[in-house]
Amino acid sequence: MSTWLITGCSTGLGRYLAQAVLERGDHAVVTARDAAKVQDLADAHPDTALALSLDVTDNAQVTAAVRQAEDRFGVVDVLVNNAGYGYRSAVEEGDEAQVAELFATNFFGAVAMIKAVLPGMRAQQRGAIVNISSIGARISPAGSGYYAASKAALEGMTASLRKEVGPLGISAMVVEPGGFRTDFAGRSLQQSPTPIADYADTAGKRRKENDTVHGTQPGDPARAAHAIIAAVEAPEVPGLLLLGNDASDGFRAALKSLLAEVDEWESLSRSTDFDE
Repeated sequence: MSTWLITGCSTGLGRYLAQAVLERGDHAVVTARDAAKVQDLADAHPDTALALSLDVTDNAQVTAAVRQAEDRFGVVDVLVNNAGYGYRSAVEEGDEAQVAELFATNFFGAVAMIKAVLPGMRAQQRGAIVNISSIGARISPAGSGYYAASKAALEGMTASLRKEVGPLGISAMVVEPGGFRTDFAGRSLQQSPTPIADYADTAGKRRKENDTVHGTQPGDPARAAHAIIAAVEAPEVPGLLLLGNDASDGFRAALKSLLAEVDEWESLSRSTDFDE
């Protein structure tokens, strides 16, 4: 029986993952900014679930949540950094305070959670860290520059973390979902307050008032939850897990385009070393 600590469980993928973990008999510390929004999960599984209020941008709450998880269940075996939200804006339009808050949640909040659980994982010489990113970090759509940057930062950090903690028996995995039928593109999505007309045909098309994707995404979050569990329990945990046909297709298209450009400019790239 493993103990999972999952952030951002009030809706969407975090809630589906918490339900799947609890239904299979594992322990789960389910968190949200307001614990009342996840109390139903704890009420349905009183012996194996703990509902906590957690704002990942508050270091005191992060420390307290991990301590309570360890006090209740002894150890955190799996951390899932799922808390986060989307932000739509042309780069020029981005509001400085909004962007700082975005990074505080999507990147620095995840870092704080990782640093809080690692001492316990190192002590037991095992554990898994799962960081929920997005295919947006790979395909970087117009209008999602800041969101893509926050997730790209998370992915770069995770790649280094994986090399640091792997020899200690701890895995680190990035999950890149495509479009899933959650609140991500609805209630939780934020955007810059003042659009610039020159970006109407690029970033503007992705503003909430112009985006008709919400509610029609192809991904099933219940299936995504089971896929994450399967990857975490694999003999060799992958460094990257894509979720959804759109994520797989988008990743391959981006990789193909990038490799083509690398090939085109390879001779110039190789011309900058000292002559032997």
